[in-house]
Amino acid sequence: MGIYTTETSVLFDTDNVIRQRQSFAYEQAATMINGGHLLELGVGIGRGMKIMCDKADKVTAIDKNEELIAGLKKENPAWELIAMHMPPLAGLPDNTYDYVVLFQVIEHIKDDDLFVKEIYRVLKPGGKCFITTPNIKMTLSRNPWHEREYTVDGLKKLLSKYFSKVDMQGVYGSQKVMDYYEKNKASVARFKRIDIFNLENKLPLWAYRLPYEFLNRWQRKKLMDKDTSLVSDITTSDYHIAPANDVCLDLWAIIEK
Repeated sequence: MGIYTTETSVLFDTDNVIRQRQSFAYEQAATMINGGHLLELGVGIGRGMKIMCDKADKVTAIDKNEELIAGLKKENPAWELIAMHMPPLAGLPDNTYDYVVLFQVIEHIKDDDLFVKEIYRVLKPGGKCFITTPNIKMTLSRNPWHEREYTVDGLKKLLSKYFSKVDMQGVYGSQKVMDYYEKNKASVARFKRIDIFNLENKLPLWAYRLPYEFLNRWQRKKLMDKDTSLVSDITTSDYHIAPANDVCLDLWAIIEK
């Protein structure tokens, strides 16, 4: 996945609503990190790690994108940075990390069961892992970048195979965020009505990615052009965490070994 897809959501003003939602998750994680060794799985361009890193004594970060990892090594020489495809977490020792963070990652992993098993292996006893992933109940359309998406119960069932302590929370938006969501939802519904051949669900993932990217970018720009403040005025303060249910935007799981 390149850094210019709508999955990264960091490069353009039209991405602000999603960018703030992602940053909120990192800000929340930072409040729960107190020293120790922090591992981020799927570090990307490092924007989230920069929010959290000062709260940890040591930082390790992994991403499959070798180019991004090479750039982060130059910018952040104090970080331990590893390029690898996950899972497994090859070469990472057992019982090592105090905190593991994976935000908007698990939905991209084919073998999510092995992924969770590996997280359990590398966490220290008493260590915590923070996970966010989209709530499928609030997803507006098929995402061709995702292997799957989860319900509250579905994610809890997966995590509970290896972890006895699973706290299922959710990320919720303010009225401004939900106004944006509803307008986006209405627009997506109009597109679906003209998809008379059901290409959204019939096309293979690789073939659906190009039209998905075009329509997603076009839709975000359309919403911002129509009402700039609807997009630009939203900040991390427009999100909050509460117990998960079907109407949270993201699932937020805290698991402890």
